[in-house]
Amino acid sequence: MTERNVLGGELEPCGLDPLTGFFRDGSCTTSEEDRGSHTICAVVTSEFLAHQRSIGNDLVTPMPHFRFPGLEPGDRWCVTAGNWLQAHHDGAAAFVVLASTHERALDLVPLETLREHAVDVPADPGPLAD
Repeated sequence: MTERNVLGGELEPCGLDPLTGFFRDGSCTTSEEDRGSHTICAVVTSEFLAHQRSIGNDLVTPMPHFRFPGLEPGDRWCVTAGNWLQAHHDGAAAFVVLASTHERALDLVPLETLREHAVDVPADPGPLAD
């Protein structure tokens, strides 16, 4: 079965460098094992990283034993829907790549809220060019 994104299409990869995902496969795929629902493909900012650290989720410090390199602003990372939503409520939400965000994120976060922070770029940027 193909994993779906929040737009109803096939789930696209989120990030390969650093290698993200609950399964460290570069995608925000999920399963029953993923109790945190690492389903939102975020492009992290320094504000988001600071917020996450303030709520006890240190995404900056490397933890090699979990194959976690530590994040820097601009990295793409599959974050938990709950923590992303808390950051949104606190005014520190990271950007979101909708095509790479798993449909299960919609269990916690409304699509319109995700769209407010979307940074997806169309595959054919022709209409955007002057």
